[in-house]
Amino acid sequence: MFTGSLTTMLLGVLIVLMAITVHELAHGLIAYRLGDPTAKNQGRLSLNPLKHLDPIGALLLFVVGFGWAKPVPVNPYYFEGDRNKGMMQVSVAGPAANLLLAFLLVIIYQITFRWHGGYYLNYFLTQGIVLNIYLAVFNLIPIPPLDGSKILAGLLPQDTAYKFLNTVEQYGFFILIILVMFNITGKIIGPIAQWLISLMLTVTGIFF
Repeated sequence: MFTGSLTTMLLGVLIVLMAITVHELAHGLIAYRLGDPTAKNQGRLSLNPLKHLDPIGALLLFVVGFGWAKPVPVNPYYFEGDRNKGMMQVSVAGPAANLLLAFLLVIIYQITFRWHGGYYLNYFLTQGIVLNIYLAVFNLIPIPPLDGSKILAGLLPQDTAYKFLNTVEQYGFFILIILVMFNITGKIIGPIAQWLISLMLTVTGIFF
């Protein structure tokens, strides 16, 4: 995904680390707000990317655009009320954080574009926008272990959600591998991601 000079590759590493850190930290913060201290007790409520880094997952995300971070530990038994709803909120937080970060990068891009910020700054901003949006949309696919599966479970009746997760979870990773290998995910994610990028550029372009 990130190729070219050593500088652009290093910027790519920074972009990946930034995206996965924001994503996992958001999960942990919402879980903590719902009463679960697990992530905090394990030092995962941190902006230190090394706390969230899975070397293999990060390498794959850097090279092919499909990868993973070290999941933030969440114990829904600490939640009050419906645990599926709590997990849904925790799961929404990760993609939402990536979309928010992408939006902030779009704003910076709109400002610096008029200042002719330079090739490397534009590269960092544009690639950061693209990766964060693609990461957010990819994670919304309702296949375990992606966030979308827990979001869907939170919308379903409790018994149905339990059956769904237990039935699909054991095959989820293999399903995702097949979808990625045959670029089915790309065909689904691409148009949605491009629409979101265009929307953000249009909205921010009104003000800058």
